Amino acid sequence: MEDYKYLKVFYNDKLVGTLAKTPDRLVAFEYDNEWLATGFSISPFSLPLQKKVYLPKFEPFEGLFGVFNDSLPGGWGRLLVDRLLLKNNINPSEIDNLNRLAVVQESGMGALTYKPEHRFETPQEESDYDKLAQECSKILESQNSDNLDELFKLGGSSGGARPKILTKINGEDWIIKFPSSQDPKNIGEQEYKYSLVAKDCGIKMSETRLFESKNCSGYFGIKRFDRENGKKVHMVSVSGLLETSHRLPNLDYNILMKLTLELTKNYQDIEQLYRLMCFNVFAHNRDDHSKNFSFLYDENRKEWHLSPAYDLTYSSSFNGEHATTINGEGKNPSLEDILAVAKNIGLKEKQARDIALDIKDKCLSLVD
Repeated sequence: MEDYKYLKVFYNDKLVGTLAKTPDRLVAFEYDNEWLATGFSISPFSLPLQKKVYLPKFEPFEGLFGVFNDSLPGGWGRLLVDRLLLKNNINPSEIDNLNRLAVVQESGMGALTYKPEHRFETPQEESDYDKLAQECSKILESQNSDNLDELFKLGGSSGGARPKILTKINGEDWIIKFPSSQDPKNIGEQEYKYSLVAKDCGIKMSETRLFESKNCSGYFGIKRFDRENGKKVHMVSVSGLLETSHRLPNLDYNILMKLTLELTKNYQDIEQLYRLMCFNVFAHNRDDHSKNFSFLYDENRKEWHLSPAYDLTYSSSFNGEHATTINGEGKNPSLEDILAVAKNIGLKEKQARDIALDIKDKCLSLVD
């Protein structure tokens, strides 16, 4: 596999800029001149729309800016990429992040793509979800999968730890998840129920489904919100925006609220984040780390907005505490902590209390 020194970054076939390796293992970035004239900042705090060469710090993303790190696959996708590299007699530990971006191809999260690409031959898509789940299980148990190429094609660019595939259903892009080795077999049904209650709590989510299985109560699927009418939507996580690893529990909802207001200038987004915070507290979703909050760029309105919610399920996270604290409290946040966050960002107390109590009541069915 050729060792690329430069990559071109594209957004829906428009050239955004160039990534280049430096001698000290950083990946520099420079916007293209035409993009400077007609485009937008792909990461407003780190990469404002200016004519200059941007240099990241080596940590936390091994020399990448956070917005590009968002394009790289997470735990499951990285495992698939590494297995496929090994299959092709390539040592994964010798592949740097710039060349890993060249493996992402078209299915990465958000809208950014990278060229030239490293391509591997892959077969046609498999639609037997039980079979795909069994192949995922083999991978997790370090056995050889008969369909490694196929799994890579379907899930090699996906984020998160749980096995998943990226697929099309009736012409629309979906993500379908399978149980990991640590998950209960009914995890798909559980996440589906969480999505229904979240929507009932006034939280925006993409369409969700429970796909049938002969082996368990079903597989959870969610329609991708970073694809719209055949176009990719630019997306960046809080982790990417703030250049912080999601593995570090260093966020508080007060910080998230300020970030959201600064970026969106919109109190509807603030209310959405507040509802999501309440849901995470009362539904015991403590895996609320910085990769599980994202923003989408509306190219037509030239506005940023909080993305629809995702990855909502029962979880305990670090030492049983919220990855993102609620007014400084991670283990046992109270209604007073929740209302303090609301007050700090300027939400009216009665409105905030009514929302919190309503969501608490609706979440009882999830944690009983």
